[in-house]
Amino acid sequence: MSLARAKGCRDDDACRPCPPDLAAAAAAALADLRARTPLVQCLTNEVTTNLVANTLLAVGASPAMASAPGEAEELAAVAGAVLVNLGTLGPDQRAAVEPTVAVAAGAGTPWVLDPVAVGVLSVRTRLAGRLLAERPAVVRGNAGEVRALAGLATAARGVDARDGVDDAVVAAEQVARLTGGAVAVSGPVDLVTDGRTHVRLAVGHPLLTTITGAGCALGGLTAAFGAVADPLTAGVAATVALGLSAERAATVARGPGSFPAALLDALHALAPDDVAERARTAARVAVPA
Repeated sequence: MSLARAKGCRDDDACRPCPPDLAAAAAAALADLRARTPLVQCLTNEVTTNLVANTLLAVGASPAMASAPGEAEELAAVAGAVLVNLGTLGPDQRAAVEPTVAVAAGAGTPWVLDPVAVGVLSVRTRLAGRLLAERPAVVRGNAGEVRALAGLATAARGVDARDGVDDAVVAAEQVARLTGGAVAVSGPVDLVTDGRTHVRLAVGHPLLTTITGAGCALGGLTAAFGAVADPLTAGVAATVALGLSAERAATVARGPGSFPAALLDALHALAPDDVAERARTAARVAVPA
């Protein structure tokens, strides 16, 4: 097996190791985040609100979890970044999402779209299509969700991805070019792209798939990093931060029950140099012809 394929790069991509400037930018983003403590307004999955909030606190951000119509928009006007996660689209959140995104977009506030189960459920699929017009800084989802956003067929079932990351490369490029931001596709080897540069990241641990909310937590981290960095760097920094923390947490956790606590501890202890070093070893970068 070639190194390129082992690290998740397609054979038709000219992959190279992580450039030093990208690793340094990811590390600087963590340092800036902790220095600035950005307020991250979260319209997120009710099932995972606690984990998302604690993940943001652990990395050094300040979470705001208000989702009531009226209040959500007020927070978006003053936040450093906004997360919109469509996981549990109840009446209040559904009413608040579009006005909140409009406020964020109007203020130039970076916001992240996590299109949970888009392509499977019709209401959220139509909503996500409208939200894309407001140009999220980063779209973060699994391969099926990203394919659906690009109008392609998907094999997804609920929130479970059946499409592989390689199946979503073209879709991710299309969505990134449409929004002018970045797209992060989660999988065994993650992809972050701005439509021009592909960054493949072989980082993380299988225990992430045994708990509820790992993807939601990654969305929150992406928003936090988006408050201090460009979209591509934010996607890379968030993926490396969560993945490396998961690797470290897995060495002390006894299973899915103790893993979330160990994950938060590891994220809290993460240093910028740790992010730079893991980015250098985990990332492969391609600029397709």
